[in-house]
Amino acid sequence: MVILQNSVCHGKYTIRSAHESDAESLSELRVKIDGETENMDREKGKAFIDIPGFKEIIKFDSESHRNLFLVAVIHNQIVGFSRCEGSVLKRFSHKIEFGVCVAKEYWGYGIGKTLLTESILWADTNGIKKITLNVLETNEKAIILYKKHGFEIEGVLKKDKLLSDGHYYNTLMMGRWKE
Repeated sequence: MVILQNSVCHGKYTIRSAHESDAESLSELRVKIDGETENMDREKGKAFIDIPGFKEIIKFDSESHRNLFLVAVIHNQIVGFSRCEGSVLKRFSHKIEFGVCVAKEYWGYGIGKTLLTESILWADTNGIKKITLNVLETNEKAIILYKKHGFEIEGVLKKDKLLSDGHYYNTLMMGRWKE
């Protein structure tokens, strides 16, 4: 199902639910993105998810009413994706965790913002009260975007990540509550 179409400098992009046939592209893209930025938790090639692994995640997410896996596509190529993951535990059934990544070549075109907006819309229409996420303190553009969409800083994990410059950085825990 196509959720949204928008235009960017590189042409039109489409936001849609992930299909199992996307598994190979997603596996390759995740490794690529992990090597393009230190904003992600992983270094390039670490915590690798192979094609069967992505197929399993996509299948699970498509069958769960508490999960959402979206992809951003330009010219039949996946350039970004986001995932909302809920819990089967009743005490946590009101919330999901959000994560997003976009290939560096496509930063600045609103793709991450659109993935976030569509995820919030999905959560709001599916009875989800809270969306949580973690973001590196140096990722100022993302923090500003999240705040514009109602997220607040709920906590700080001090000296949480060691980056390539040899310094430790904080991770901000952010959340958005729907009244």
